[in-house]
Amino acid sequence: MSLSRRSYLGVSSAALLGGLGGCLSGGSDESNSSGASQSYTVGHGDFETDVSTSAFPDMLYFYCVQSGWMNWPTVMEHFEENYDVAVHDDDRSSGEALQHMRSRPGDMTHSGYNGGYTYGIVAKNDGFTQAYKPKGWDKVPDSLKTDDGHVTATRRVTTAVTYRKDIYEERGLEEPTTWADLLQPEIMQDLALQTPQAAVGLAAALSINNARGGSMDDLQPVIDYYQQIQKGGAEFTDNFLAQFSSGEYSTFIRYDYSGLDLKYNNDEIPEENVGVAVLAGENGNPGALNMPYGYALLEGAPNPEAGKLFMDYVLSLEGQQHFLDAYVRPIRSSEMELPDEFIDSSEYERTEFQVDYDQLVEQQDSIIQEITRGANI
Repeated sequence: MSLSRRSYLGVSSAALLGGLGGCLSGGSDESNSSGASQSYTVGHGDFETDVSTSAFPDMLYFYCVQSGWMNWPTVMEHFEENYDVAVHDDDRSSGEALQHMRSRPGDMTHSGYNGGYTYGIVAKNDGFTQAYKPKGWDKVPDSLKTDDGHVTATRRVTTAVTYRKDIYEERGLEEPTTWADLLQPEIMQDLALQTPQAAVGLAAALSINNARGGSMDDLQPVIDYYQQIQKGGAEFTDNFLAQFSSGEYSTFIRYDYSGLDLKYNNDEIPEENVGVAVLAGENGNPGALNMPYGYALLEGAPNPEAGKLFMDYVLSLEGQQHFLDAYVRPIRSSEMELPDEFIDSSEYERTEFQVDYDQLVEQQDSIIQEITRGANI
């Protein structure tokens, strides 16, 4: 049985905290308020260890943990409330995080990486990560974690289109069901999307490419599509939510959670004015890539003890619930109930697909470069 969002909000984080505390805490009973250090047992299997608050920083730096994205503010807030460690608002994309790591070899400034799963694998292959299996690692599907514990998926999202239903109605437009529908001049003129340098932009590009008959070895379909929508007025930008709320953009391409969270958790636009759709190709090819996101502990990371505790918290059922509250599908969703407001399952069945993530890791940099050059983004 699924739950409505209002039912979900009745399940408070406080109710879950007792279970989490029993899961993570295993050391000193002394209270932090007394000034004494506290210890916690973290990790899964051979990685189980005790960490002490005496080694915790005032601020934990984790790539791509950022406000306005997948409900990270709530995760950050509750982690700080529970463990008295603030998490830095790291406003950068997965690609920017990888670029930053590559620019500072041997001088790691962040404790962990969080972002697109395949970008994490690339960071692993570049030697930037270290092995750590967080508590709950055994609950993650085998295909979405590395056997050595270097990279673990924590949630999954699907490429989708969010549009202003009121503006579409004014223009006489129907709800889009295929990527070809977005090629109408009345849609292209104020369409926003992100470049493939960001994981969300790469997912969009691969979605369009697959829908139009392409593959990771044939990117011409999405290059042609991007050239066409730019001629029609579409813009590649990272900042468009405020403009969407004001009506400056009528349509944006991101993930399903982005639109659903905006629709149900934002007071700036009436709920009935926001539509969210997953798209296929006009020939029936699926066009909605299901993309995993995850994290990794970094090699030579500052404050690895706090980093491990944060990773455990994110993968705990309390941490996973925070994602679900923003309509992000947690990696442990099989243990949870999804709210009714998610897009109908038949639409996911019609449009959703996955790629060979090992192949994507091998070709990711070249794919991004080819699309960027070909579409002149």
